[in-house]
Amino acid sequence: MPAWEGKSKGTPLGYRVFISLLRMGGVYPAYFLLRLVSLYYCLFSFSTTKYSYRYFRRRIHFGRWRSGWAVYHNYYRFGQTIIDKVVVMANMPSPFTFEFDGEIHLRNIIAAKQGGILLSAHAGNWEVAGYLFERLQTPIHIVMYDGEHAQIKAYLESVTGQRKVHIIVIKNDLSHIYAINDALHKNELVCMHADRFMEGNKTVQVPFLGHVAAFPAGPFLLAATFKVPVCVVFAFKESATHYHLSATPPKYYHGRRQEGKNEAVHDFVQALEEKVRQYPEQWYNYYDFWQEDPAPAGQHLPEKTAGTH
Repeated sequence: MPAWEGKSKGTPLGYRVFISLLRMGGVYPAYFLLRLVSLYYCLFSFSTTKYSYRYFRRRIHFGRWRSGWAVYHNYYRFGQTIIDKVVVMANMPSPFTFEFDGEIHLRNIIAAKQGGILLSAHAGNWEVAGYLFERLQTPIHIVMYDGEHAQIKAYLESVTGQRKVHIIVIKNDLSHIYAINDALHKNELVCMHADRFMEGNKTVQVPFLGHVAAFPAGPFLLAATFKVPVCVVFAFKESATHYHLSATPPKYYHGRRQEGKNEAVHDFVQALEEKVRQYPEQWYNYYDFWQEDPAPAGQHLPEKTAGTH
């Protein structure tokens, strides 16, 4: 199983330093310090750097030097997502601009008063998009693992205030399923990532970027069970201060539960692969996502199209 533990990295001191820079000088001084932090992680976070390099080398098919640079830039982009999230959440002066393809799809779901599921991934900066969705003027629930370090979480909330979206924490007692059901019955939006899972969870094996990978079955089973409209949504950074948000047309996964799950997986992985190829340095999964065995240097696996078996 992929060795993701549901926890985020970082220390309260690190967050304090960056937030102090944001308050004094805005995002650019924070971005400057982030370059040094990114280099540190690139050199000394061996396990995550190894898997990140393997992703660029084998799945994106970059050369050796370009893969090494992409690893560094990936850490830098990931740090930017955290900084940008804090700026937006804390209502600090913001230089960011946004464009949104497909907002009408979400507005149509809301107008129909039937609830909806939004699927995304650990790619781009979904939390920035989540706060922009306030203009949709409907309650939004984000389903997530409560893996933030307690001290970091408390410090961020002291800076940004309570989250303006509703958080549904995934728990072993499955109480989150009842919370999702309640939100959908109230005709509200439920957002969840569909590209990570904890060990022991049910998974679906799907070709992704030319090699079979495991995706969590839960989000797709929910899409097939509740039979509400489902959109795939992303928010990617196109420059230092500009984000491009997108939402696919809503789709219903009717029919038998297993068939609906398979169709939902296919649609999601196809949309994710398209975006990851477009923004390869903004996909943030730092573990053995494909469970690959080491391959000889320079050897690539054959490319495939994402889809279900």
